[in-house]
Amino acid sequence: MSTLHLIIGNKNYSSWSLRPWMAMTMAGIPFRETVIPLDTPKTKSQIAEHSGAGRVPVLHHGKLVIWDSLAILEYLAETFPEKKFWPVGKTARAVARAISNEMHSGFTSLRDVCPMNIRRVPKSVPLNDTAKADIARIENVWRECRAKFGKGGPFLFGKFSIADAMYTPVASRFSTYLLASNDDTRAYVATILATPAFKLWQEAALRESWIIPADEVD
Repeated sequence: MSTLHLIIGNKNYSSWSLRPWMAMTMAGIPFRETVIPLDTPKTKSQIAEHSGAGRVPVLHHGKLVIWDSLAILEYLAETFPEKKFWPVGKTARAVARAISNEMHSGFTSLRDVCPMNIRRVPKSVPLNDTAKADIARIENVWRECRAKFGKGGPFLFGKFSIADAMYTPVASRFSTYLLASNDDTRAYVATILATPAFKLWQEAALRESWIIPADEVD
């Protein structure tokens, strides 16, 4: 099988890059990575060498090019069915896909107010009403999934799945901006941040020297 090559942005800031990286690392799938610094004069041309879409992440598998985090994750689920990237049960899979797509297309206020910044010293920031609503919805999603499907382990559907990969950058934000309002949320955030995969990503992020001023929220 051809080598998988994942092109990603800065590990400190690129939440979309974290999602497939986290899933592949948690699953033990070997891959090569290329990190492209974001928001520099060369960023656009460097990404264009790998994808016409102009954004990261991008996955190369032989001659195949897949862009968009969720599309990459779906491809991995089809290519490596033995890894069980989605929950086994039909109902659980349907819910996992629903909440993953909700993450993919929603929660823009939270993203705007609380950009992912792993190096940031944890501190709260002022939240507008829409960001507060995003946080409440996310906490409710996590609580319901854990209650209905989480009996087999500490993740949303028991075992780690694409849904957890999709929400990993959000868990990071909850820690960075002190957003958790209850013990259930804090427990899930702690579970994600304690995984060996996230710790590897975090260690690399802390070594980076690139700065994106717009994501450096006071």
